[in-house]
Amino acid sequence: MDAPFSSMLQQLPRHPGQPATEEDYWGSIPWGCQATAVPPDYFLITCPKVNATSGGAKDHPLNYHQMPENKNEEAAQQHGNEEEEEEEGKKEMGKKTWGDMAKDMKIFLWNPETRRFMGRTAHSWGLILLFYLVLYLFLAGMFAFCMYVMLMTLSPYTPKHRDRVAPPGVMIRPHISSSVNIAFKPADADSWQKYVDNLHAFLQDYDDKVQEEKNIKCNEGNYFIQDDEESGLRKACQFKRSALNACSGIDDPSFGYSTGQPCILLKMNRIVGYKPGYGNPVTVSCNVHKGDAADIKTVAFYPSSTFDPMYFPYYGKHTHVNYTQPLVGIHFSDVAKDKEINVQCQLNGKGIINNFNSDRFLGRVVFMLKITT
Repeated sequence: MDAPFSSMLQQLPRHPGQPATEEDYWGSIPWGCQATAVPPDYFLITCPKVNATSGGAKDHPLNYHQMPENKNEEAAQQHGNEEEEEEEGKKEMGKKTWGDMAKDMKIFLWNPETRRFMGRTAHSWGLILLFYLVLYLFLAGMFAFCMYVMLMTLSPYTPKHRDRVAPPGVMIRPHISSSVNIAFKPADADSWQKYVDNLHAFLQDYDDKVQEEKNIKCNEGNYFIQDDEESGLRKACQFKRSALNACSGIDDPSFGYSTGQPCILLKMNRIVGYKPGYGNPVTVSCNVHKGDAADIKTVAFYPSSTFDPMYFPYYGKHTHVNYTQPLVGIHFSDVAKDKEINVQCQLNGKGIINNFNSDRFLGRVVFMLKITT
């Protein structure tokens, strides 16, 4: 078998006659080989053989292309070794236990040696907090100033933009637990007492004495226009409870529920400056909604089926303090029993919208009425 090493005797290039030193043969040693001084003028180079199938020369000492030409290559190799050591260090860091990580976190939160909290000194944290305090105070001041300027352009008495206000919506009483449906049994007082109590509570502000003390009598059929200062208090027209007749709850405290002839009260929502009907009174009608029209035989309206223009326009809650909305009492004196009836009561007049399907309270109201015998 061939020896795993090859040797070569080479004469020193310099200083003949003097013993060979490491400095003399340093630059002539191939990469990966070892040199042994042979006095006086020679040194022996011993190199491992390289397999020819690996792409190298047959005898390694003669393959000078693999020799480092200068010290830069040695520095590069040293740098590579340092990188390997760093990678090994990182691997060691990845092997830290939970206790080590908890200790590092504790040191990060508070380092007693450097007196740093989360990597910063008290002075550094103070500067940061001061910066954000000044920043947010400035932003808050800018926001408050902008709000003040905007509010100065708005009137607390009259809405600024009223050109896109929709026609009035409609609501009825009694209104129990966010529901407008009415179902009761005349012989069972417990089934209708909640509706009666709701109506009495709603009509307290319409008592005749209260209306006579707070409001004035007005001329029927005309809008009550008050061209006073914007901030001046407006007067309101009287709407007495007694005008509702059978639906007033005065003569019949049960509002007809004890006899199976219930009353409901219908009102329009308030809109500042709105004049319903544009000079023509707005009327009210009630019919069966998607059912047999014969289920409702007789309906009476009190004081009438119209909203008198004298109660309009409304000037807002700040100036129209004692304003009471006009009502229309609807008395269902003869309706079908033991049957759910879908009733639609709607406004009719110029500028009124009552066929908008996506809003069931715009210009109309639909509710279920069931009287059980």
